[in-house]
Amino acid sequence: EEEPATEIPAASRRMYSISSPLRAIIRLRRRYRGQKKSRLHLELPREKPPELVHTRLLQRQLSLSRTGLYGPSVSLFNQSSFESSQYFTFDTSVEQCAMKKCRRKKNRRKSRLVLYPDKTKRYLPAEETSKAKRCLVLLIVIIFFQILNAIENLDDNLQKYDLDGLEKTMHREVFGQKAAVESIMELLKDYLATHIHSKPLVISLNGPTGVGKSHVGWLLAKHFRSIMDNDFVLQYFVMHHCPSGMAPLTCEIDLSKKISDMVTRAEIEEKIPLFILDEVELMSPVLLDTLSRFFEPNQTNEFLNAIYILISNIGGGEITKFVIQNASAEMLHQQRGVEELLSIVQPVLIDAHPLWKFADIIPFVLLEKTHVINCFLEEMRREGLYPDQKHVESLASQLSYYTTEDKQYSRMGCKQVVAKVNLL
Repeated sequence: EEEPATEIPAASRRMYSISSPLRAIIRLRRRYRGQKKSRLHLELPREKPPELVHTRLLQRQLSLSRTGLYGPSVSLFNQSSFESSQYFTFDTSVEQCAMKKCRRKKNRRKSRLVLYPDKTKRYLPAEETSKAKRCLVLLIVIIFFQILNAIENLDDNLQKYDLDGLEKTMHREVFGQKAAVESIMELLKDYLATHIHSKPLVISLNGPTGVGKSHVGWLLAKHFRSIMDNDFVLQYFVMHHCPSGMAPLTCEIDLSKKISDMVTRAEIEEKIPLFILDEVELMSPVLLDTLSRFFEPNQTNEFLNAIYILISNIGGGEITKFVIQNASAEMLHQQRGVEELLSIVQPVLIDAHPLWKFADIIPFVLLEKTHVINCFLEEMRREGLYPDQKHVESLASQLSYYTTEDKQYSRMGCKQVVAKVNLL
């Protein structure tokens, strides 16, 4: 009998533990609904006083009676609608409006926080790309391709004239004039790289007799004839084309015509003519004046695209004196020595005629005895002879030399080598 008494309080406790939270939830829900109804009641439009309503009804009735004069059907319709309607409003449901406002407030609370005020943009402004940058990039690309095209054209022109082969030939066949050959090749490469120039190229080869000036002119003529045909290379020897008995005016007309015709043909075929003028020291002042007019920079394009090689012995005495005085110091193998020699030779040439102001002067120095021996060996090979070293040295010793402390410089260079070999 005691066991059931103990079980009943335990069951009631369990029911109480379950029902008490439910009752609390129901109580809170009722309170929430009551507060919501009171809030809706406050938001309802207030009722107008009866006196104000009565006056408005009378005004409405008078207006309807006036309209009845025009149309009885309309007045009856308006009267019936007037009696049925109490007041006019746009709100179809006040409760729905209140619910929408609550939802708006909830939505506002849930909206994301932004770093910018409501009146400004809520996104980062897009970076505007400048058109000037695009134009600059396009300009850089165009310049790059122009430079690349120019470099390719330079290589094409140099390959067309085969200057590398010419340089090897001159180093192999011209003895004792390494600095002069390098200077000539550098000037030719710079000039022949393009077909557009501001002035013609004028190279003046000056030095004593027999040092290889005429031989260099002959090698240049031979090479360019093989590249450009004989029509664009002119070798002009003063003693042959303008002998002492011919009138200077006739020589001037002849030389001017030859240069003009060749330059015109070369311009049509886009080639650069070569004029080799030997024995310039024997030219009359009239011929020198004519040449100086062709050397000036202010001419038409066809006369600017030309190469002139002037060969003369003017300044040979000054070069000989300088070489002998500086033989022990080896000034000729240094850049300072070459510049000093040019400063001595250039005033002498300009005093002879102003046309040398437009020329690049390249001095040819005296040949040593070893260079003369090489000239003998080369000439004997050309003639089909088998040279003996002792025999060649004995032939070279028959020539006259300037003797210094440890070197011997030939007075006539290799001028007499051909005559000596022909006697064998």
